[in-house]
Amino acid sequence: MLKLNILSLLEKKGHTKYWLYKQMGMSYQNFNKMVNGQTKSIRYENIETLCLLLECTPNDLFTLTTEE
Repeated sequence: MLKLNILSLLEKKGHTKYWLYKQMGMSYQNFNKMVNGQTKSIRYENIETLCLLLECTPNDLFTLTTEE
């Protein structure tokens, strides 16, 4: 299972979840689902935007786990 590391990356950069939400330009409902790992898909454009805002690569955004 792939998990997003958005919250830990935000903490390292000194930004809040609210800051990222405002930068992403998504509805709060979709943003919250994405950040909390409750979505089944993420658009490439959102991955790209996250990488640019958090100054990271897609490898930094995702962790592969064995849990389901």
